[in-house]
Amino acid sequence: MNFPQTRMRRLRKTEAMRSLVRETHLRPEALIYPLFICPGEGVRKPIRSMPGVFNLSVDEALKEAELAASLGVGGLLLFGLPAEKDELGTGAWAEDGIPQTALRAIKRQSSLKSLVTIADVCLCEYTSHGHCGVVQRDGDHYHIDNDPSVALLAKTAVSLAEAGADIVAPSDMMDGRIAAMREAMDEARLQDTPIMSYAAKFASAFYGPFREAADSAPQFGDRRSYQMDGANMREAMREIDQDIAEGADMLLMKPAMPYLDVIRAARERYDLPMGAYQVSGEYSMMHAAFERGWLEPERTMMESLLGIRRAGADFIVTYFALEAAKVLA
Repeated sequence: MNFPQTRMRRLRKTEAMRSLVRETHLRPEALIYPLFICPGEGVRKPIRSMPGVFNLSVDEALKEAELAASLGVGGLLLFGLPAEKDELGTGAWAEDGIPQTALRAIKRQSSLKSLVTIADVCLCEYTSHGHCGVVQRDGDHYHIDNDPSVALLAKTAVSLAEAGADIVAPSDMMDGRIAAMREAMDEARLQDTPIMSYAAKFASAFYGPFREAADSAPQFGDRRSYQMDGANMREAMREIDQDIAEGADMLLMKPAMPYLDVIRAARERYDLPMGAYQVSGEYSMMHAAFERGWLEPERTMMESLLGIRRAGADFIVTYFALEAAKVLA
């Protein structure tokens, strides 16, 4: 049928009508709020490149968690900033490590039971060199040694699950790490803890502000030998295939906005629960435009999240989680 018999605007004329026929919806419980936990007490240190985001001591992180729970946010993604670092990142699996301590504190609070706690599994925040694995050096040359790194990552996953993480989320992009973590957690009688794999994590310029927040910038080189090349869609599908075969229960795509086509392709191909991470550069880029009056903050924030959801993400990790939840309330 053609115009004038078919008038597409008929279903757009009021907010009630638009709401009735809306195809894609955002919900607070589908938002995951990242927290950067640091040592100390009463610490709420602003992150210069990420307005409204802070390095938080455990007591301050609990206040943020209380607010998230009151707004109906679905969960937290925890990153740790240790007091000390070393070549192997031993703080990542320390029983009294920063995220382990935060997880136990969150689990003690009955008011936070509605929040799913997700623990990032990586070594970059804990290593003195800032890489996500064990560095082997040969004079001026170096490489990230995959298999020793996997062993340490599996140890970290067990430590975080034992501390109370509802989900462990490896973001390192080492080969074989999902199978190693599943085996290690099963041996530790943590077989009911799911693994959410950053299955297709691309080497991206959009991670820049995060590296300030997590103090995790590589001290030499870059991460392109282990994080994915942004040009490769077919390789992304192979990465996801492999992680599912090794035992991943959930998927997380990262970044989000520059890779919406990858999210859509994965959604059409896989049935696992899948989220997307609206990373620091996406957040900071929009805030830079907000501060200059170039973009309307609320509409831009919600449109960006809706686009990620429409592409196929079941849930979204975003620094906008609290503000978006207030809008959706």
